[in-house]
Amino acid sequence: MFPCDPLLPGQNDACFRGVTVLADPATVFRWLCQLRVAPYSYDWIDNLGRKSPPELQPGLDALEVGQRFMSIFDLAEFERDRHITLRPRASGLFPPMIVSYCIEPQDGPGCRLVVKLAVQLRPGLRDRLVWALGPWLDWIMMRRQLLNLKALAEGA
Repeated sequence: MFPCDPLLPGQNDACFRGVTVLADPATVFRWLCQLRVAPYSYDWIDNLGRKSPPELQPGLDALEVGQRFMSIFDLAEFERDRHITLRPRASGLFPPMIVSYCIEPQDGPGCRLVVKLAVQLRPGLRDRLVWALGPWLDWIMMRRQLLNLKALAEGA
């Protein structure tokens, strides 16, 4: 069970992404908190050309539910060094969705950063069309985001 599961009852599809990070959970969590100010994927698409900060910004790990993340999400829930769960800001364009970034300790060095993007697809062509393309676009953007966060956390 993921932290996002109880926050979106009726979810009927999901995408999972993950990467192994050779850093401790506290460091990975601090980098997840950086998502408050930048998406860390393809900046020229997701960040209007502004470069995502290459070093940890002070104070971004002082989390409160409701804070904005990556300009299009709000913090729904978090547990320090374990997960952040984000909900899109009000938008009628997408089906209801929620996403959890989870840090899973491993035996040995490092941890796994696993992301679950859950959706509640409604009947109708619009949600089906969005979801037909959504996972592919998400895979491209999220892959870059996770690899960037991995590299930054491992270099910290």
